[in-house]
Amino acid sequence: MPAPSEAHRLGPHVVGRRVVVRRVLPGETGPSGGPAMTDLLGVCLAWGDGRCVIAPESGEPVSIAIADIVSGKPVPPRPSPRLRVSPRAAEEHTRWLWPHLEVEALGEWQLRSDPAPVGRLLKRANSCLAFGSPGLPLPAALARVEEFYAARGRDVVVQLPLAGELESALVDRGWTPVPGGDAHFLLASLSWALRAARRHRRAADLGEPVLEEDGDAAVVRLDGAASGRAAYRDDWLGLHGLAVDPAHRRRGLATAVVGELLEWGAERGATTAWLHVEVDNSPAIALYEALGFTRHHTCRYLVPPAGGGSPS
Repeated sequence: MPAPSEAHRLGPHVVGRRVVVRRVLPGETGPSGGPAMTDLLGVCLAWGDGRCVIAPESGEPVSIAIADIVSGKPVPPRPSPRLRVSPRAAEEHTRWLWPHLEVEALGEWQLRSDPAPVGRLLKRANSCLAFGSPGLPLPAALARVEEFYAARGRDVVVQLPLAGELESALVDRGWTPVPGGDAHFLLASLSWALRAARRHRRAADLGEPVLEEDGDAAVVRLDGAASGRAAYRDDWLGLHGLAVDPAHRRRGLATAVVGELLEWGAERGATTAWLHVEVDNSPAIALYEALGFTRHHTCRYLVPPAGGGSPS
């Protein structure tokens, strides 16, 4: 029999990590007549003095003699409950960034229109959220989408999951992506992101942030050079509109603004932070990843072959 260190990839280095362990049950006989064995999945709490301690996902920690371990290895952390939320359920939080939107259900789809836009039309506020089933055959569903936006004098834009069946079906019908429209939906534990923002904030030459509240929404402005917005709903805090004057970048302004918005969300009881970021915006993605955000899914915007201009 190989030495324990040769039979598995466990040791003191796995303390604090999730592992799976197969071990002998001393004194018990298995179905084949040999030693009985069992598997245990959990977090390694301790390793030393001939024993290791594993905390399973339920129940009390288990102390195991290292000599009884037959095999084992580290395994990835259990996925966060946030990442188990469906893309459709995650995207539905978008509507609370603009609570005044007109929203009409089409099965599980949502037809969204901003009745009083200020400045440029925004894609998320003026597009059909096509996640899930429309409850109709696709031709009939698309006809209803076109009717809805034609009645409001808007171009037809559909937001959908990247590389899904619906995208394939629409592309076959001549629909095309909105240039630069692909965006990741990122999620984070709000408390984790807030701690990271506090660690990364640069104290030097940062002015005092100014926060303005409007019900369940807030805007933060800093030094007249950076700003961002947030909206709170059902323990989720959505971040959007983060902007930094190019002349003032690399001073930590973006992190400071995000940190203030996270503080505001935490005070209201938010536990999850989310946002959209364009897939080609590498600096922003790096910022959010440093704060603990993880990609949940990616979306794309498509327009029909006869579509004119589209929201930005």
